Amino acid sequence: MSDAIAVFNAGSSSLKFSVFEARALRPLLHGQIEGLGSRPHLVLKAPDGAVLEEQRWGDAAVPHDADREHEQALTQLLERMPVHLQGHALCAAGHRIVHGGARFTAPVRLDAAVLTELAALTPLAPLHQPHNLAPVEALSRVAPTLPQVGCFDTAFHTTNPPVAQRFALPRALHDAGVRRYGFHGLSYEYIASQLPGIDAWAAQGRTIVLHLGNGASACALHGGQSVASSMGFTALEGLMMGTRSGSLDAGVLLWLMDERDMGPRQIEHLLYSESGLLGVSGISADMRTLLASDRPEAREAVALYTYRIQREIGSLAAALGGLDAIVFTAGIGEHAAPVREAVCQGLAWLGVRLDEAANAGASGMPDGQSARISVPGSPVTVWVVPTDEERMIARHTRRLALPDLHAA
Repeated sequence: MSDAIAVFNAGSSSLKFSVFEARALRPLLHGQIEGLGSRPHLVLKAPDGAVLEEQRWGDAAVPHDADREHEQALTQLLERMPVHLQGHALCAAGHRIVHGGARFTAPVRLDAAVLTELAALTPLAPLHQPHNLAPVEALSRVAPTLPQVGCFDTAFHTTNPPVAQRFALPRALHDAGVRRYGFHGLSYEYIASQLPGIDAWAAQGRTIVLHLGNGASACALHGGQSVASSMGFTALEGLMMGTRSGSLDAGVLLWLMDERDMGPRQIEHLLYSESGLLGVSGISADMRTLLASDRPEAREAVALYTYRIQREIGSLAAALGGLDAIVFTAGIGEHAAPVREAVCQGLAWLGVRLDEAANAGASGMPDGQSARISVPGSPVTVWVVPTDEERMIARHTRRLALPDLHAA
């Protein structure tokens, strides 16, 4: 019987998971549990996306126990998983945890003491941290001997120089933890690990990676290390996103409080859930829907989205002192050719020369395959590189939980 590693990515009402064969990190299984807190719905899928099994349980009309819902879901998952694991046995679990703060600058084995420290970071990521930690605690009850590893979205950005981490606020606030952390680090780390085999010049030089999904950010890499990021204290700053505003004049928040009598939770909901593509268009947060629409509000939302990306690229290019390559990744970055074209059309001054045919073809590339979309001889090369945060977590989990296997 061979070993397998499970990777978990928990949200407020869902738990996504992937399972990899531990030695070669070959995908074995993936899926999600939706409806946590109401009537959970488990879907197990094969690597090719074929549905292997579906299950529902619970009663949406019955009040749920928030402390036990992840435990119940994981119990169901662990009972059904062996049926589809082709003789593999689960030997370790890795978790995506959004915030590691200043203390956790690398993946770590999770135990009660570490969980206590991570829970103390909840004020820095109130919409993410509690949900990220819930399956860790539940799994420790359901499978207490299973090694667990935490991988942090903030860790990759700890190489940013001190000046890039500071806000122009009183020193006492910085010392209390109000600083730029950066997020989507697992995605950027994976892209950095792939670049040497794709474009050695980009891997060694100055590259901007654009992680464009429902959440969106940009990261400046120099020699494969993060030196600046568009996201800062929270995952709200920077680029315009699906439902998040991105960077906003803090005076707007004061105006909302004074003129609209809005409280912190109302403003939080506005900025995280009602803004971005959805707020500007009034139609949808889905880029596919907006690109297919001929309504002027949809066109305006897409134009603002690409404009904000161009502005951020200019800022990050300044932080790098030049630019050698751009990488598009994540859902929109990998699949929305019109967005890539619109972004690149405004970057000719940086040396970007887009190959329109290559760009159109890149959206139909086989899973996991990268594509160059700049013309030969372009001073700045442009790539579409699929990201794989789950595989990155599996790598770290194997290294920390199965060191003998990792060394082999």
